[in-house]
Amino acid sequence: MIKYNLLCKKCDLSFDSWFASSKEFDKLKKKKMINCHSCGSLQVEKNLMAPKLINKTLIYKNEKKDLLRHQKIRKKMSEYQKFIKNNFDYVGENFAYEARSIHYNNKNRKKGIYGTASKKDLKELKEEGIDAQLIPWVENENN
Repeated sequence: MIKYNLLCKKCDLSFDSWFASSKEFDKLKKKKMINCHSCGSLQVEKNLMAPKLINKTLIYKNEKKDLLRHQKIRKKMSEYQKFIKNNFDYVGENFAYEARSIHYNNKNRKKGIYGTASKKDLKELKEEGIDAQLIPWVENENN
C-alpha cells in the first residue's frame, strides 16, 4: 500500500488517498477513476510529499512512554480496587437485586456494595433512579 497526497487542479483541494501501488494509481488515473471528492473534477495529480522516515529511537521512546503510562494507570486502578474491597461489601452476581433492595426497602447498610451486573441491569437501575457506576476491574497478574 502507498499513500499519496493528491491535488485537484480545478479547486486546489489537497487530500490523501491510499493505493495498492504506484502502478495502481497510474492505472486508475488512465481509466478516469480518480476524481476530486469536493468538486468531482478528474484533474487530480500527485502532489509533492516529504518521505516519512522511521526513527527507531523515537519509536522506542514512545513505546517506553506508553508502557510507563500504562503501568501508572494500572497502579491507580489497583489502588481503587483495593479501596473498594476494603470499604464495600461484595455481593457478586446479586448486585442488581441488592441495589434494588437498598433503594426500595430503605435497607440500611454500614457499607456500600459492589459486584457484577450486565449492561442491561445497569441501564435498568439507572432508569429506576438507582445510582450505580461501572468500574473497570483488572485482575491482579499475581493471581
